[in-house]
Amino acid sequence: MLDRVLGEADRAVRVLGGAVAPQRPNPADAAARAMPGEPDPAEMSASERRHAAGLMRVNHVGEVCAQALYRGQALVCRHPGTREVFLRAAEEETDHLAWLDQRLRELRSRTSLLNPLWYAGAFGLGMVAGKAGVAWNLGFMAETERQVEQHLDGHLDALPAQDARSRAIVEQMAADERQHRITAEQQGGAALPAPVRAAMRGASRLMTSTAYYI
Repeated sequence: MLDRVLGEADRAVRVLGGAVAPQRPNPADAAARAMPGEPDPAEMSASERRHAAGLMRVNHVGEVCAQALYRGQALVCRHPGTREVFLRAAEEETDHLAWLDQRLRELRSRTSLLNPLWYAGAFGLGMVAGKAGVAWNLGFMAETERQVEQHLDGHLDALPAQDARSRAIVEQMAADERQHRITAEQQGGAALPAPVRAAMRGASRLMTSTAYYI
């Protein structure tokens, strides 16, 4: 367990330091006409660029939290097969982190200054959820991904129409999160009580409203 805890500490440092490498190509590169790191060919106004950056920063915070949540759940999970579900999902979330970090730089912006706080809180929550048993543990994952899907769908509507690079990233993220939800449900995830789902939505609103600016 000590080795695993130290491994998680190292993982946290790499996630928060932006030192994670994607395993898949950035979907923005195939979907957009601009070269990576250069301005989009359809000029965005300063306000549109700030808005796009705010949305992508929120998405990045969501991925930081998902990474921490699933790693926390996996750390205390005693069922090897279920633990593998969480670790595999967390590994895929690192692609999202890298893609979003690149896009934020292209938009001349930055990740959230509160990322260490988000990571620590989500990791602790994951450990609590992980102690609740396999069905509730997987149910928490399924509900998390269901709410993230809704959140990403809203961002697809809110992004500037000409921001093809951001849109391509968010579309691939939504597809991945949907598959994570389906996997958790197929593995036996239980439906969470309504008060728990409501509390999760409230925490998500607090996080997104803060991360858009900070």
